[in-house]
Amino acid sequence: MKLDAALLEILACPACISPLRADEAAEELVCTSCGLAYPVRDDIPVMLADEARQT
Repeated sequence: MKLDAALLEILACPACISPLRADEAAEELVCTSCGLAYPVRDDIPVMLADEARQT
């Protein structure tokens, strides 16, 4: 998973607007507040609540 650090700084959880952290092993971005995990496919974050899973 190749995400630019600047991109990660500006992305926020669509559900609660909290910051995200990268989970390299699972290839996901995980919300630091509500715990939703958004998949990263082909190095592109899929920031749709319908695609997220609860951790």
